[in-house]
Amino acid sequence: TDKMAKHMLIHVQSPTKVVLMSELDVDRCREKLVEVNAMLPQFTFDTYYPAESFVINVMSKFMDNDDKEQILKYAGTIETGTIAKYGDDGVSQKATIQQTCTSKAEAIIPNPVHLAPYRTFLEVEQPSSDFIFRARDDAREPQFALFEADGGAWKCEAVKNIADKLRELLEDVPNVHII
Repeated sequence: TDKMAKHMLIHVQSPTKVVLMSELDVDRCREKLVEVNAMLPQFTFDTYYPAESFVINVMSKFMDNDDKEQILKYAGTIETGTIAKYGDDGVSQKATIQQTCTSKAEAIIPNPVHLAPYRTFLEVEQPSSDFIFRARDDAREPQFALFEADGGAWKCEAVKNIADKLRELLEDVPNVHII
C-alpha cells in the first residue's frame, strides 16, 4: 500500500487463514490489507481408502512418528482376501488374517493412534491428535480410514502455534498486534 496505518492487527482466523488489517478508521472500520491461506495436501478423514492409496497418503501427508509407522506396517501387509473375519468391541478391532491355507493369526488394529497430519501452515509445528484407525475388506481389496477423535482441539493448538510463530518473527516490529 502507499500509506500504512500506524498500528496493524494480525488476526489468526483459523489453522489455515491469517489476515493483516489496518487500525480502525474514522468510521470504526478496518481495511483488510493481506489475507494468507495455507496450501496443504488434501486428505479426507472419515473416508475409506484402498490400501495403496491409504499408504501413499499417510506416507506423504503426515509427520513421522511411531504410530504412523505402526499403521503403515499394518496397512502395507494386508492383502486382498487375507482378512477372514473381524471382531469389533467399539474400542479396538481385531482381524483374523489368513496366513496360509491352514493357519490363521489375529492382528490387533492399533487404536487410537496419535498422528500429526499436515493441517496448518508448514512453517509452524503441526499439532498432533488422536485418530481412530479402521480397516475393512470389501470384495476387491482391503480398505483403511482414519476418523478424527479429538473433537477439533487440534484447531486451537494450530491457531496458538501460528500466533506464537508470528510473535517470534515480528517481535522487533513496533505497533503490530497479533490476535
